[in-house]
Amino acid sequence: MNPARLFAIVEDLRRHKAEANWFEFKANNTNPERIALTVSGLANGARLADRETAYMIWGIEDGSREVVGTTFKPDVETVGNQGLQMWLAQKLDPCPNLQFQELVHPDGRLIVLEIPAATSSPVAFDRVAYIRLGSATPKLLDHKEVEAALWAKLRPFAWEQGVALSFITSDDVLTNLDYASYFDLSKQRLPDNRAGIFERLEADRLIRRETAERWDVTNLGAILFAKRLSLFKGLERKAVRVIQYVGNDRTETLRRYEETRGYAAGFTAVIDHIDGLLPRNEEIGKALRQERSLYPDIAIRELVANALIHQDLTVTGAGPMVEIFTDRVEITNPGKPLVEPARFVDMPPRSRNESLAALMRRMGICEEQGSGVDKALKSVELFQLPPPDFRVDGDSVRVVLYGPRSFASMTPAERVRACAQHAALRWLAGQKMTNASLRDRFGLGSTNAAAVSRIIRDASDAQQIRLADPHAPKSGYVPAWA
Repeated sequence: MNPARLFAIVEDLRRHKAEANWFEFKANNTNPERIALTVSGLANGARLADRETAYMIWGIEDGSREVVGTTFKPDVETVGNQGLQMWLAQKLDPCPNLQFQELVHPDGRLIVLEIPAATSSPVAFDRVAYIRLGSATPKLLDHKEVEAALWAKLRPFAWEQGVALSFITSDDVLTNLDYASYFDLSKQRLPDNRAGIFERLEADRLIRRETAERWDVTNLGAILFAKRLSLFKGLERKAVRVIQYVGNDRTETLRRYEETRGYAAGFTAVIDHIDGLLPRNEEIGKALRQERSLYPDIAIRELVANALIHQDLTVTGAGPMVEIFTDRVEITNPGKPLVEPARFVDMPPRSRNESLAALMRRMGICEEQGSGVDKALKSVELFQLPPPDFRVDGDSVRVVLYGPRSFASMTPAERVRACAQHAALRWLAGQKMTNASLRDRFGLGSTNAAAVSRIIRDASDAQQIRLADPHAPKSGYVPAWA
């Protein structure tokens, strides 16, 4: 840690009138069992207090907060034949990434132990979890209400609340974040003073106060409103990339584009850029010629938004990508899906990134309650395009949106998929799929009823659809899972 930052944190903690459940002062107590027990209590206490880091500081007198210095040397301390840090790593479960640091304070030598807050489960010492309550560190099991509160804090802990940029000034916060976009998209009036701006950013967990005069930018704040993602460590490869190819494969690239801003700040620019690259068709109206994209705008918008929201942000070195070919558009995001792709259309929305999804919904960037895929599929049917293909490719999800193709040019698999998606949309609207409704979806007349019946039979054999009423053959069809 930067010495200036370490000094500022120590001085900030000394101003507290009493020890909290996320920091403790010691003089020269080097008992390893006591250190391990306290680490467990502070790690769990920090999560309970919504702090990302707990601190244990040697060289400060507990009552007076005076710096008295310490002779404690964690690098040379041993427990049996093991070094102290190795021993702690074996005794604590899950062991946080402990960092002992020396600070040469004007009034004496200090040792500062940084303890990351518990994340997935309470930190235990010798299989027993402890909790910091005032100046005591009792067993967590002995305080059921506190234990329940801690688990409630642990359950929603997510990548979004990690720190992307730490210990920066208020000027740096405003320099690195596009706060004007935040207020504009969330339809809030821009406050006329800094205090109001920081109050709103902190309320939505885009930033977090670290000391009296220093701030942390959370991953959520950076990924949504960074002026430049490359300024935040670990987020450089999360930028949305758009690649246009010359033909139907990846052998020759025509254009590359990377949106360097955060997802919310740069979303409109990404969609506009994609729209400018897509092929268009000229329509002649009553008085004017109009150009219309061959792909429905709402499908592009919703599928790109879904890729941003549902990606696995913990995957390093990968981000959302849109690839434009002459006959299709492929939208890819890292991470395996939490829902079977065939059920994207009907299952309640599940996201790894709930805070990110909630904010993007509030700002109108994506649809509420998972209806975005429904709208994309409806628009595809309206344009009478081949059905989108939702795939799991390795550790990524890929959506393929196909350009215009006649019914005769569709493969048997595409016709069955179109049938299954159409049945799902009808079922969600409280209706049944029929031969006539499927003909309308393909843009076919009644003379093609037999061909459509074959598609329905193939979809039924593939267990994609079933009769709504097995005893009434003319009752229509519903998805197999309905």
